[in-house]
Formats: sequence, structure tokens, C-alpha cells
Amino acid sequence: MSAMNGISLSTLAADAKAGLVVFFVALPLCLGIALASGAPLVSGLLAGIIGGIVVGILSGSHTSVSGPAAGLTAVVVAQILSLRSFSVFLIAVILAGFLQVVLGVARGGFIAAFVPSSVIKGLLAAIGVIIVLKQIPHLVGHDPNPEGEMAFFQPNLETTFSELFRMFGDFQLGSAMIGLGSIALLVLWDTWEPLKKSLFPAPVAVVLFGIGVAWWFEQLGDSWLIKASHLVQVPMAGDLGEFFGLLPRPDFSQWANPVIYTAGMTLAVVASLETLLNLQAVDRLDS
Repeated sequence: MSAMNGISLSTLAADAKAGLVVFFVALPLCLGIALASGAPLVSGLLAGIIGGIVVGILSGSHTSVSGPAAGLTAVVVAQILSLRSFSVFLIAVILAGFLQVVLGVARGGFIAAFVPSSVIKGLLAAIGVIIVLKQIPHLVGHDPNPEGEMAFFQPNLETTFSELFRMFGDFQLGSAMIGLGSIALLVLWDTWEPLKKSLFPAPVAVVLFGIGVAWWFEQLGDSWLIKASHLVQVPMAGDLGEFFGLLPRPDFSQWANPVIYTAGMTLAVVASLETLLNLQAVDRLDS
């Protein structure tokens, strides 16, 4: 097995493919969590690129977990409010990353062995239920908040359950057809043998299906058109320089603020524990 800078050349294509799938699947969630956390949307986009593609290529494991963590939303919101600035919060993120590297070098992952399996099952089940319940209204085009809201009590005074009832009076035909068609395609891909054996990833096929149908609906007219109110409004950059210009810079003038270090340690512990619990679940799927 040839390798270059720790990257296995024999598995590079498979890693890139898996990373691309994670990126496409996680992108909407990245944008939603960024908005729900009070962070710029472009930061969610960047996190999706790094977690989905870069980590997938650099990871030394053939089964791994990377991408947006809905469970961190409440933690991030609380820390941004306590630091009163996203730029100051970025210093806490840098500190949390440094602490995670230290934990990795020190082989600190063993702490997950002390967490009961019921916690792992409960965490994953809770995250899954939250994501499903939050996405059902968007499935049929009920988009008062297109980017989503991960909290149970939403800023528009709705709750997760009241939003489910309100969606019955607010169907958007084009969005509903794309959403239901995407689910049908996923089920077909997982059950029809020719597609099941296909090397083409089902999530990528669904993304391309959604893009193609949305373009087709534009030609059909207003009743099928996916309007701006049903789309996430991501800032557009003309080139790479403009893209990086959209990203806030860490405010290093606040490095002496003790709250930053508390926030960094909190982020490192919560993110590491959530990742370790997910990895334990993945290990159980891989003999």
C-alpha cells in the first residue's frame, strides 16, 4: 500500500467519494446549525467542506464520523452570548481544537469506554428524532424559516410540534414533490438490486435529482416554482478572495478574557465526548 504524507493512495478515491457524499448530505444541516447557533452561514459552509471532504481524505480510519453536530448548537449559542461576539468566540474554537489535538496525542479516547451503551443509543436516537421532526415541515414546503431552527422553542413562538400542525395549511407544490421524490428515490436505491449494486452514491443521486427537478419546475411556471422564500440565502462570492472576506476573523485582542478559556474547554469536552460516542456506535457496525 503506497502512501504519501500519511494519505493512502490506494484508498484515496474511496475516501474522496465518501467525503463528497458526507458533504452533500451534511451541507443543509451545516447551514441550519450555523444559523441556529448565531454563526454566519458561510462558516457552516466552510465547516461542511472541511468535515466532509478534508477530514474524509486525511482520516486514517475506513469508518469515521465527521460533520455537523446538532447537539453542539445549544453550547455554541450559549458561548457566543457569553462572549458577545462571534469573532471572540473563534478564539475559543481555536483553543478547543488545540485541546482536542492534545487529547488525541495523549490517547484520551479511552474515556468513552466508561460511558454506558444506553447513553450512546439515547444520544443517537435523540439526534435522529430531532432532525426528522425538524425536517418534516420543510419536506412539504412549509418554510417560514428556510434555514431551520434546532431549538424546541423557536424564535417565531412556535415549537417543534406546533410547526408540524401548521405545515398542513402551507404546502408548496414544487418543494413537496422534490422532497417526497427524493425519499422515494432513496428507498428505490436501497431496494432495487441494480441500483443497490451501483457504485454511484444514492445521496449524490438525490442531490442531482433535486437540482434537475427544481430547474424543470422553473420552466413549468409560478405554481411549481421554488421561490426565494423556500431557499437558503447563502452570501455569494465572486472569487476565493471574496469568499475568505466573508469569514469573520478571530479577535485576538481578547485573548486575556478568562471566559474564552472556559468556553474553549467546554467546547472541547462536549465535542470530543459526542464524537467518541458516535465513533463507538460506528465501531459496533464494523466487525
